[in-house]
Amino acid sequence: MAVPKGSGSLAQRLRALRKEHWPDVPITQGDLAEAFSEEQPASVPLLSSWESRGKPKVPPPHRLAAYATFFATRRSVAERPYRLLPLDELTADEQRCRQELLDELVGLAAGERDNGGAPAPDERDRGFWYFDDRHAITIVVAQLPREMRERMPYADPSEPDYVELYTYADLDALIELHGHIRALNPRSQVNFRIATEMVTDDYTTHLVLLGGVDWNFVTRELQERVDLPVEQVGRHRECESGGFSLRRPDGTEVLFAPRLDKSGDREVLLEDVALFHRGPNPFNHRRTVTICNGMYGRGTLGVVRALTDGRFRDRNSRYLEERFGDTDAYSVLTRVSVVNGLVVTPDWALPDSRLLEWPEKPS
Repeated sequence: MAVPKGSGSLAQRLRALRKEHWPDVPITQGDLAEAFSEEQPASVPLLSSWESRGKPKVPPPHRLAAYATFFATRRSVAERPYRLLPLDELTADEQRCRQELLDELVGLAAGERDNGGAPAPDERDRGFWYFDDRHAITIVVAQLPREMRERMPYADPSEPDYVELYTYADLDALIELHGHIRALNPRSQVNFRIATEMVTDDYTTHLVLLGGVDWNFVTRELQERVDLPVEQVGRHRECESGGFSLRRPDGTEVLFAPRLDKSGDREVLLEDVALFHRGPNPFNHRRTVTICNGMYGRGTLGVVRALTDGRFRDRNSRYLEERFGDTDAYSVLTRVSVVNGLVVTPDWALPDSRLLEWPEKPS
């Protein structure tokens, strides 16, 4: 199933999608606003400003991604109220349609801006994940250990329903981040790799590492090459949650560890600890390395969401800018709360959410 391409302006294309994409399904601006509000509040006046025939505004990248997701599958309008499906619920064909439509919309938006169109307010500050040099970006995840893959359906290449992504660790964080980076960097090549499939050229791109030292050996290698304030202690011994160890100037050590409820039959994660780091890529100082690394998968997802979640990303990006300024390399060790199994995005404006910062604030 392919999404027919339109012509003309971005505003015309957005109107055509709403009115003509499914001619037998009436879709109002209010319907779209309600569906889009599942991710971030939207309104009819906002939608109207994007479709305006007079002086249309250019939607920010995450809104273009919402359009692409909504119109990639008819399941979006299967029943009222219409809804925006999570990315992990889209089929492979729907994912392809979404990417084709997203590329088209992003291209239309970029063309209007290049031709002197008024920038959307969000464009003046495109956010943390925008790389203005247009060089390649590589997101690196680990592959699940063999014993875990063997227990999962569709993770065996010999199976007719084999799905390669089922073999990836931190898949939710990867999906969250890949779409966000693609939307913000439409002219950059954005790849994702499992650590074992990295090639030489990948190491000299902008690197984004997801997951910790237990499974992702690229994270392990990079953490040995960059100046970090903490060392990750892996979950390598039975019943040990691991953590991040800080060596103090006096030689003592403190371990920042996850909190688990061990009172029942199973351990329940209540709070993870995750490391965020941005600095020069040690293999190419003209590129960057970013590490998003929790002790558990939900910690990794939480630290990713700190800079992708529409409710917190601007606030957290602003905190990093105000706190670290033009510092080349900096780190935040953060709490990631887990409530009823769900990740709560950390708010770095709250001191209690930050366990450690580096460089330290001047005394």
